[in-house]
Amino acid sequence: MPPQHPVDLPDSRLAALRGPRPPQPYTARKITALTANPACSRRAVLDAVGIDKALLAQRMGYEPRFGQSPFALAREQAFEALVKWGGYAELIRLLREQLGIPVEEAGVTDLNEVGGDTSLARRVKETRGLLTRLASGSDERLILDRPLLTLEVAGQTAYLAPQALTHRVGGKFYVAEIRSFPAIDGQANPTAVAQTAKQAAVSVLALHRTFEELNLDPEQIAHEFLLICPKDFSNRPYGRLVDLRQELDALRFQLTRLRRADDLALALPPSATLDTDRDVDELDSSVGALDASYTPDCLSFCEMARYCRDEATTCASPTRLGGTVRNTLPGVDSTRTTLAYLDGVHAPGPAEAAAIDRLRAAERLRRLRRGGAA
Repeated sequence: MPPQHPVDLPDSRLAALRGPRPPQPYTARKITALTANPACSRRAVLDAVGIDKALLAQRMGYEPRFGQSPFALAREQAFEALVKWGGYAELIRLLREQLGIPVEEAGVTDLNEVGGDTSLARRVKETRGLLTRLASGSDERLILDRPLLTLEVAGQTAYLAPQALTHRVGGKFYVAEIRSFPAIDGQANPTAVAQTAKQAAVSVLALHRTFEELNLDPEQIAHEFLLICPKDFSNRPYGRLVDLRQELDALRFQLTRLRRADDLALALPPSATLDTDRDVDELDSSVGALDASYTPDCLSFCEMARYCRDEATTCASPTRLGGTVRNTLPGVDSTRTTLAYLDGVHAPGPAEAAAIDRLRAAERLRRLRRGGAA
């Protein structure tokens, strides 16, 4: 039987596409963006290859217009340092207030490194060893700082490091996430909280996968996470538990819809490259060979969105008008062709007939609304 993919091994193929630059790791933020548009093969391959999408978009003439500013990143890092300053005093205080644990006994293990070794493999192994010990009934009150968990995303292994993970509290482990947006009178920006909840769900799901691989009981993982942010207009840390059940269900479903990125990359010609140091025409040809699923929502979470929008406009794709229009016009792949059907230049085929009938009905209603004849 011939090999299923008679080309380079997937990992070497993805590495060859990336070029000499080191890969950009998956993050919870990237995974939530990818699962928001699971039909986009282009994003799946770019993330699996580990390309710096902001740099790629810039090289192709599309400066990204969103993302965390350096100031916001610095503020978030400073606030995280404050929460963990003084032997993690503020983190321990919030755990005591929110979870009611006798944290005077709590100790902390920093998993940013293990004995000076910062390699992913060493950190994953150490994290798994500690989780096995704690989940197996140890009374140790140990908080894990930046534990390293793994999660399969589009056939690739993503390494994820939540900002903290508690020991068992009431039989449950809790993920803690630290953000710098404020909670005014106990209420934080709902959009920011929703985004943080989606990213926390990625970490909690990775924790579930780790427990399953270690033959530990996933029922020990809480379906809530501890959100920590500044209180009012001060830098005083404030915390509250946020339910994640809806986000976890959605994430599990969306991950199952992702196709393997290495399979998608096999569709590229052998000469394709995503190396951001290569010629712009080569990059344009390679990126264009990957199917995109553009929607206007992409502008808020994907660095390549403006490139894809221009591509959709050039092709007169209905996706340019949004998911609602696209879903209302099944079988229609060009607004120019649609106008030709409506003007009677061409006759629609069976696949387009229903959509064209709906458009004619909509036009008739529009004329009636404006006082015209039906």
